[in-house]
Amino acid sequence: MTNQQFLQQSPQPLPAKQLIDGFGRRISYVRISVTDRCDFRCVYCMSEEMTFLPRAQVLTLEELAMVARAFTELGVEKIRLTGGEPLVRKGIEQLVEEVGTLPGLTDFTMTTNAASLRKYARQLYASGLRRLNISLDSLDPERFKQLTRTGDLAKVIDGIHAAQEAGFKRIKLNAVILKGRNDDEVIDLVAFARKEGLDISFIEEMPLGDVSDHSRAETFCSSDDVQALIETRYPLIPTTETTPGPSRYFKMADSNSRVGFISPHSHNFCDTCNRVRVTVEGRLLLCLGNEHSVDLRAVLRRYPGDMQALKTAIIEALPLKPERHHFTTDGDVQVVRFMNMTGG
Repeated sequence: MTNQQFLQQSPQPLPAKQLIDGFGRRISYVRISVTDRCDFRCVYCMSEEMTFLPRAQVLTLEELAMVARAFTELGVEKIRLTGGEPLVRKGIEQLVEEVGTLPGLTDFTMTTNAASLRKYARQLYASGLRRLNISLDSLDPERFKQLTRTGDLAKVIDGIHAAQEAGFKRIKLNAVILKGRNDDEVIDLVAFARKEGLDISFIEEMPLGDVSDHSRAETFCSSDDVQALIETRYPLIPTTETTPGPSRYFKMADSNSRVGFISPHSHNFCDTCNRVRVTVEGRLLLCLGNEHSVDLRAVLRRYPGDMQALKTAIIEALPLKPERHHFTTDGDVQVVRFMNMTGG
């Protein structure tokens, strides 16, 4: 059914309270983007000169909260707020407080660049947010500035400390490793995570959007390459631990810090995918590497306040979720939207 066909009919009774896709995978995790804007301009995420969405095309805080509630009422147990950078969204504290009280939610987290955490960390924790994923691709101030174009490493490190002081546990760093750009810092990043009592995941760059800063074919660094670098200093022990996300985790004998790998190219994780995304425009993306989507904003604005209509739209979108994505490492752009438009 197309989105237009759905909007032309009245909502139908809802089926059972679970989201099961066409391949038997239960959807228990949704990533909701609250903004496409960011105070950084990371080279793998967006262009240096960006045109951001006008306000009318962006979901309101009330609409975002309604989307979160709809998913939890359909059995989703984990919500991650993403961007862009979530903390640049005016009123983000209000949204966090509302989502943090939703019944059935067992894991509530946010992906952030940490630059504003000194201002927000205590309030976020008090509102029910319990975990943070923090992007950190370099520990060298000049290189950090080059990779983020506008970022201040000192503010990010201070933000990490502010989050720890606020009570956040198992904070996880996310590092996108680019060959020839920051792969020489892999061991230093693990050492930093160990010193600070953090977890860290290394992410293969995803072919989203046409970046002009570098050739993805030349900078691609596989998780296997990163793991081999780490094991020259820190032997990694595989774990059977599973999380709601795509990371494969390893431990180290002499540290509580975990090392994870997110490998959309080299170790495809589609067979266990339990995730969907909602962009700040209200597009329900069923797969990171696929353009198929359903316009939830149209439903929200045609049937304002109608939870049944929203949940029916979500349920009827599930057949669009493909069995797997098909990323390549040859530099080809499989998906034209940038990561800041997708939701990290």
